[in-house]
Amino acid sequence: MDTVSACEVKVARQHGAMDYTTPPTDLDDVRMYRLARVRQMLIERDLAGIIMWDQLNTRYATDVTNMQIWCAHNEARYVYVPAEGPVTVWDYGGKTFLSEGVPTVDRVRPVKSFLYFFAGNTIQERAREWALDIDSVIRESAGGSKRIALDRMAPLGVQELERLGYDIHDGFEVMENARKVKAPGEIDLMRHSIAVCESAVEQMRQAMRPGITENALWAELHHGNIAGGGEWIETRLLSSGPRTNPWFQESSMRPIEKGDMVSFDTDLVGPYGYCCDISRSWVCDAKPTDEQRELYAEAVRHIEFNKQLLRPGISFREITDKLLSLGDEFINQRYGVAMHGVGMCDEYPSIYYDIDYDSVGYDGMFEPGMVVCVEALIAREGRGESVKLEEQVLITENGFEQLSTYPLEEDWL
Repeated sequence: MDTVSACEVKVARQHGAMDYTTPPTDLDDVRMYRLARVRQMLIERDLAGIIMWDQLNTRYATDVTNMQIWCAHNEARYVYVPAEGPVTVWDYGGKTFLSEGVPTVDRVRPVKSFLYFFAGNTIQERAREWALDIDSVIRESAGGSKRIALDRMAPLGVQELERLGYDIHDGFEVMENARKVKAPGEIDLMRHSIAVCESAVEQMRQAMRPGITENALWAELHHGNIAGGGEWIETRLLSSGPRTNPWFQESSMRPIEKGDMVSFDTDLVGPYGYCCDISRSWVCDAKPTDEQRELYAEAVRHIEFNKQLLRPGISFREITDKLLSLGDEFINQRYGVAMHGVGMCDEYPSIYYDIDYDSVGYDGMFEPGMVVCVEALIAREGRGESVKLEEQVLITENGFEQLSTYPLEEDWL
């Protein structure tokens, strides 16, 4: 085993997937920036603090993780961040070593879980115990305020907090606004995640051949991500041939055939918890047909046009008004959004097409430090295949910088 510095051992404790690697930036600077962003949002909203159960929010605020996928669907781990005062992690099993050396965590306590899996028919009593326990922590720094934010929790917990007089506000509004503007160090970590993702995408490209199943090809992305220090993948959005249209048919045991369009969306959470969300479409072991070239060229046209609209100070409504029109033949198969934010996963904001804006759209402003994915899904309703393309873009002081680098099929254009 190679000799490892004390600094690197510290990183290993904090990021199991990244054992014995040197991070591309100062992790503690990133951690403290993120915690400060959370506190800033709390202060601006006159909130005493925020209770977080969502494992992406707890990761953002503390950079401490524990069985992220399991804890995402089992309420067995939570964090309290006050506007001012000590940050407390209630960790599954009370494991304090997971937080050692992390400047964003002041103390670790054993979980008071009222998950039915653990509590059974004592759930009401356990929920009350949970509320009294967290109330004792909130009161230490709240100065008598009962205004708190909460991202997600079972109804019994909410009821018990309200019984204690708490005024509960939406924690996702707090956290999405905290997470939207990235520090330079976060962009360094995201670049690293993108590099791991794109290396795994190339692994897929090399493995693609007639007869390989969609699942086996998709497994190459998982392999490359985990081997490169990444963490998980949120979806299984890879399909081939007739399964590409309509979109959102996840990977299957279908063998990919020669000449099939193969389209996929990475949705990959890579090293240090940062997302690489890009999409590509290929043709398996054949030159593209005229129709495949036409669909692909149209997707590229939309990606290239729409990303040029991005700059600081432009509003979501203005972007929507200026998006390249999909045209009648493609509008019914459009993707749900033309753009969306990204950080540790898909994030605020969502930029909708004009046809959808009145029913689901909202306004806001792009700022430097926001990262956006620009999407294009091109398909005809009821026939043919789908082409899915997506690029990851940083809003800069003067415009934008494309972070994703995996090449498009320029020889098809």
